[in-house]
Amino acid sequence: GATGATGQEAVRQALTKGYAVRALVRNEEAARQLFGERVQYAVGNVRDPAAVARAVRGATYLISALGSRSQRDPGNKPEYIDYGGVKNLVDAAQAAGVKHFALVSSMGVTREDHPLNKMFDNILIWKLKGEDALRASGVPYTIVRPSGLNDDPPGRAGLQVMQGDPPIQGHVSRADI
Repeated sequence: GATGATGQEAVRQALTKGYAVRALVRNEEAARQLFGERVQYAVGNVRDPAAVARAVRGATYLISALGSRSQRDPGNKPEYIDYGGVKNLVDAAQAAGVKHFALVSSMGVTREDHPLNKMFDNILIWKLKGEDALRASGVPYTIVRPSGLNDDPPGRAGLQVMQGDPPIQGHVSRADI
């Protein structure tokens, strides 16, 4: 998800903090327009376990900000991206000995009747399955479940941090995530 809105923010912040960044991207040319030469690119698709394994090999930390876009491409349904892609990343992280895996998920994943499931091919159900794969892997992890995302500058609103999946509404800046 490096070229998505949340992924771009994660890449920018990692670079600012001095981390070497490798991004798994489907379209290197488009990614280079965003990040230039500051990022190492691994070209492939998160649905391809071999491409994911090559991208993760040698990594110390992994951040996943994947998000399916099945409305634009039926091959990117939540089942294949929010679960399958995350599972491929988890398997690769486990094999590579990644020290910590950070997964951006979503509030509402424990509520099967959530309206987003009806609107977007059970997206929250598949995100929870991705979370479960990470939990079961033995790889140290952090799962973040933001509410609605926006592109506001960081620090404009207070953040509420809690465990679980409470039914809270609101918005949070990607920069704060």
